[in-house]
Amino acid sequence: MADKFIRVNIGSKKITLEERKDLELYGGRGLIDKILNDEVDPNCDAMGPGNKLIICVGLLNGTAAPASGRISVGCKSPLTGGVKEANVGGTAGAAFARLGLKAIIVENAPAGDAWYILKVTKDGAELVPGNKYAGLGTYAAAAKLMEEYGSKISVMTIGPAGERGYKNSTVQVTDPSGHTARAAGRGGVGAVMGSKRIKAIVLDTEGTKLEAAYVDKEKFMEANRKFIEGIKGHPISGGGYPAMGTAAGVLGVNALGALPTKNFSDGRFDKAENISGETLAKNAKERGGRTGHACQTGCIIRCSNVYHGPDGKYLTSGLEYETIGLVGSNCLISNLDTVAAIDRMCDDFGLDTMETGATIGVVMESGKIAWGDDEAAIKLVQEIGEGTEFGTVLGNGTLATGQYLGVKRIPVAKGQGFAAYDPRSLKGTGVTYATAPQGADHTCGNSLGTVGEIDPYNKAGQVELSTNLQVVFCMMDCTGMCLFNSFCTVDEQYLMAVVKMFEGKFGGEWTVDRLMGLAVEAIALEKKFNESAGVPKVDVPEFIRTEVVPSSGAVFDLTDEELSQAIPF
Repeated sequence: MADKFIRVNIGSKKITLEERKDLELYGGRGLIDKILNDEVDPNCDAMGPGNKLIICVGLLNGTAAPASGRISVGCKSPLTGGVKEANVGGTAGAAFARLGLKAIIVENAPAGDAWYILKVTKDGAELVPGNKYAGLGTYAAAAKLMEEYGSKISVMTIGPAGERGYKNSTVQVTDPSGHTARAAGRGGVGAVMGSKRIKAIVLDTEGTKLEAAYVDKEKFMEANRKFIEGIKGHPISGGGYPAMGTAAGVLGVNALGALPTKNFSDGRFDKAENISGETLAKNAKERGGRTGHACQTGCIIRCSNVYHGPDGKYLTSGLEYETIGLVGSNCLISNLDTVAAIDRMCDDFGLDTMETGATIGVVMESGKIAWGDDEAAIKLVQEIGEGTEFGTVLGNGTLATGQYLGVKRIPVAKGQGFAAYDPRSLKGTGVTYATAPQGADHTCGNSLGTVGEIDPYNKAGQVELSTNLQVVFCMMDCTGMCLFNSFCTVDEQYLMAVVKMFEGKFGGEWTVDRLMGLAVEAIALEKKFNESAGVPKVDVPEFIRTEVVPSSGAVFDLTDEELSQAIPF
């Protein structure tokens, strides 16, 4: 992979090409953290000219490493006020590789109110007029761009939510079928792209070929084969996820008492089976959809799915556990088709399904609409898409909505809605919510896979567990590989395979410590940025410390002093 950067000054419309050999060993989340610290004032207005939109790939992008084409979108978050990296699959990572790109940086502020498309080809990049795409949902925008530029392009686009600057807004990426069903979802990255007046980025790879560079290709390939063996042999990455996707976790998390239910007032939903992975797989089979779907080329796990509605027509893709937990059980919605319909609406409007589900939950908590009211929930999302007065409140996230409605139980940390795991019944993940610089983000360190070894209800060992998980998860984000590849690395032989892959790719001597050091540096940079921005190191909503989860008997009993020992870098 080349070290080519495209820098777009949206104020002057000047586009420059940079070769950054000095950043060779920074990738994905780590590269975003480095650029933010080097180039962005932590106290800047997240929606102003001082913030930058950074889109980049990981260190192994373009190689034969499995599912290594994920892409990172980062900025100072308008939702949390701190550092943000949102990670996404789809087609963009592979397009970056073929174009020899490592990063696109969009900076400054536009002089007027015109919208632009950033078009990237093998010959360079240009800004083209984009007003005719403004106001379109992401599905329609991508379809129209493909009509103009060809069906083989990769598209990264915002929806109406990002155009309006909503703090809950995404950057959507086309999947191999051309659907904008993959989301760089968390932290309001779509709003920052909208503040730069970039409606979409078109990646046209016509006339290119993939040319990955290795110092020792034979060593890389040998280690890669070993790593693939571990991924395929793991019971989750090689079994449960290919069969049912991440929704395979619904019933297990429910049994644990950690499935968000009724705005995190309980951890067990009596109708969980209706929204389970088993039900999803059954519906997919009967209606002509499918499980075992890959969101990007080179994926061997294939945890995605294509979900059809009762009419047998395509409804959405990548209906994930997180969406099911937060839109479904969290809102007492037991109809999987309703969850799927909201998932599609969110993808089209450019909304994070997780933040949206948590937001609907606090609306139901307020009494404004009834628990489990499918139609009312759909209407709320429609209001966001239409930009009504209340829709604007909703579009700015769970915290803003909860405060507006006077709700006391608001499930957020650092301004970002909880993921679909109750932090009281899964305390390692709770430590991550409270301490991760990114806010309440399970992809920063989810302890679900450790419940057979460490009591999830007991606070003992949870700070150390979360710290270790935060490092491993961040390391994977730096590589550009899917997090699910990491499940097998608890077995040292497969972790060492990744180490050897780095030796084959970059040369020199690599160790586990050096590999994990990429993540330690990234997390330290995030903490530094957040401290300057005034983001608290530890953030815990009071209700999880005072309210017991009825189904598990758990409460979040770690003190701020104990939590402050996490990620001590």
